[in-house]
Amino acid sequence: MTTAPTPVPAPASAAQSGGGAPGPAPSPTLAPATATASAGTTTAEAPRPARRRAGGGRAWLAALPLILFFVIGFGLPAVAIAIGAFTTSSDAPDGGGTFTTGNLTGSLQGAYWTALWGSVKLSLLTALIATVVGLPLAQAVATSRFRAFREAVMSASGVLANFGGVPLAFMFVATLGNSGEVTKKLGLTEHGWSLYTFSGLSVVYLYFLVPLMVITITPALEGLKSQWREAASNNGATSLQYWRHVALPVLLPSLLGGFVLLFGASFAAYATAEAMVGSSVPLISMQIGDALSGNVLVGQGNLALALGLDMIVVACLVMALYLPLQRRSAKWLA
Repeated sequence: MTTAPTPVPAPASAAQSGGGAPGPAPSPTLAPATATASAGTTTAEAPRPARRRAGGGRAWLAALPLILFFVIGFGLPAVAIAIGAFTTSSDAPDGGGTFTTGNLTGSLQGAYWTALWGSVKLSLLTALIATVVGLPLAQAVATSRFRAFREAVMSASGVLANFGGVPLAFMFVATLGNSGEVTKKLGLTEHGWSLYTFSGLSVVYLYFLVPLMVITITPALEGLKSQWREAASNNGATSLQYWRHVALPVLLPSLLGGFVLLFGASFAAYATAEAMVGSSVPLISMQIGDALSGNVLVGQGNLALALGLDMIVVACLVMALYLPLQRRSAKWLA
């Protein structure tokens, strides 16, 4: 059995001749290690880059159910609404299916425009009040040393933010309605209070918008670094100056994003207003319900689809504002 020869270094330097200066020692030269074939002898290879995971390209399959749900539950109805909004209804004189802009034009006139503007005003007012009220409450939660208090407030906010519809309307009717317990005991009717007005509906909406604001803004408040407050205090800044020049500028994208989110939640609410005020307060969601139930003129059956398209456009504008604000706030609070 033969083996590869042992590496032999070359001579370190040539012999001095004629008293010349010694030259630099050359690098050792190794004899090739590939010589004779020896059973079990292998040659080292350069390391190869790690292979891409076999399933990496198919990771999107995990999100396929969500994608299908979004396409079926939102995509197809949105396309159907868009098509119907620009075509005549089946009860039209021409038999329906003809392209028209009359539905969209009619949805922005008269009572429909009043209802759209009423929804916008209600959403702006309630979102603004909920933002102002929810911020200090969320700050109390974020800075509290009592874990039980934090968990209780956050748990209650999670429940109340999703509490709406007929149960919420019944609760307020039983307490603050014309014959409600609180209304009778405090004599609110004599002071001009009425739950079935724009102001009364705003109070009802705040019941779920304030908790929603607490849930939305609390993570941003917890992201404020204690070093910022310490640095401001060391430089002689008061608490008010800290909030004015440090905290609020950092929180502004989150606050605006929360405001936009509350606006969208209020704008899309339907069941609570329908069960409590009906058509006494003009809202775009109420008009859509009436139109879908057939409460429209002959030949305007697709007017409800045009009203729905108006709401979709407003919702898209809300999301177009919310997403950039959310990304900007994440940079500061990461």
